[in-house]
Amino acid sequence: MGSLPPETDPPRRPLRETIPPLILGTATFNTQYVPDPFSMPALPIVSRALDLGIRAFDTSPYYGPSELILGSALAHAPLAAAHPRPSYFLVTKAGRIAGDEFDYSPAWVRYSVCRSLERLRTSYLDLVYMHDVEFVSAAEVVAAVLELRRLRAEGVVRYVGISGYPVATLCALAEAVLRETGEPLDAVLSYGHYTVQNTALGTADVMARFDRAGVDVVLNASMLGMGLLTTRGADAGPMAAWHPSPEGLRKASQDLVPVAVDAAEKLEVVAIRWALDNWARVGAPRGARAPGLAVGGRVGVSVMGVSSVAELEETCRVFRSVIEGLEPETADAAQAGRRQWSLDRRRKIQGVVEKMWAILGQWKDYSWDSPGPGFVNTRKPADVGVTPDDGILAKYADKSQMRVKVDELPVEAS
Repeated sequence: MGSLPPETDPPRRPLRETIPPLILGTATFNTQYVPDPFSMPALPIVSRALDLGIRAFDTSPYYGPSELILGSALAHAPLAAAHPRPSYFLVTKAGRIAGDEFDYSPAWVRYSVCRSLERLRTSYLDLVYMHDVEFVSAAEVVAAVLELRRLRAEGVVRYVGISGYPVATLCALAEAVLRETGEPLDAVLSYGHYTVQNTALGTADVMARFDRAGVDVVLNASMLGMGLLTTRGADAGPMAAWHPSPEGLRKASQDLVPVAVDAAEKLEVVAIRWALDNWARVGAPRGARAPGLAVGGRVGVSVMGVSSVAELEETCRVFRSVIEGLEPETADAAQAGRRQWSLDRRRKIQGVVEKMWAILGQWKDYSWDSPGPGFVNTRKPADVGVTPDDGILAKYADKSQMRVKVDELPVEAS
């Protein structure tokens, strides 16, 4: 059905050897973050990202028109000619239909993946997560993962993972998948849990649980806490209508702004630098290969969200500096200077963040409930597994297996 070869010829490379260490998240191509996502400079952002060496894009059907906008940008003729499909890594999700509607049935998972192929204008997906797994039962998660693996066997999906907010739930479900299926997850994505405000994802106990569950790569997303750790805060713009943080946390986060200003910094600059720099180290055992490091060296994988080319370029510049700080000592004067600048920057940012932790007080490492009190899945039982009669499933059911060479697919992070 898809364009990937069966796993048996030859065996799959581990995800850590193929996933890039920095991923462009496109949740911002969505009305949750901007009033009109179609007016965003999506093509310039995607094109510039690829030119800067960013080779991975994360999206979801739940992010409104994000898949359509990203797919259109990647299919733009000059961009597609310069960056053919095997040169970048595509990540999407399945299972979450709306804010309070979920369908993890095998039928819906299959439909959702095929629809994503259409929207993203691709014949295969590099990584698919089950989206926000805390909202459904463990049995539903396991069944959905098994369906993604069937799609993997058909050449549609390369790697399989789960995503969500509560770290303990992610650990427990990773353990359940290994226990129930005998095979570990390739990836777990956590959001909002390795930030200046909340560092739960990086604790030794959590990382040890993922290790025991055999998870290959653990990714950190939402370094700004979905807008909490910004100068304008979560109460400004479209986020105010849906952000799940309590009022006390929003106020405490805004109290961090003057701390940054006193250090001649901006809150978002401090938050991004701290998260990228520290997750690169703390997440390294479950990270990706990275250029410039020793053979076999790994770095924690981060997902960045941007809404402009300028934000993209700044985040990439910061990440390059982070990597320079991880490089071994060298006799090259220019390289040594960049390495030392990165380490000095790390020390300054750490000092600022420690002052912020004192301000946060009880809100440091606070996690809101997900799902919230009284949550009910609005998907009616009669509708579970019912897919639209829009021809998508029929189209992909009729496609014959297409084959490409494994060496045409991305090998190393860049």
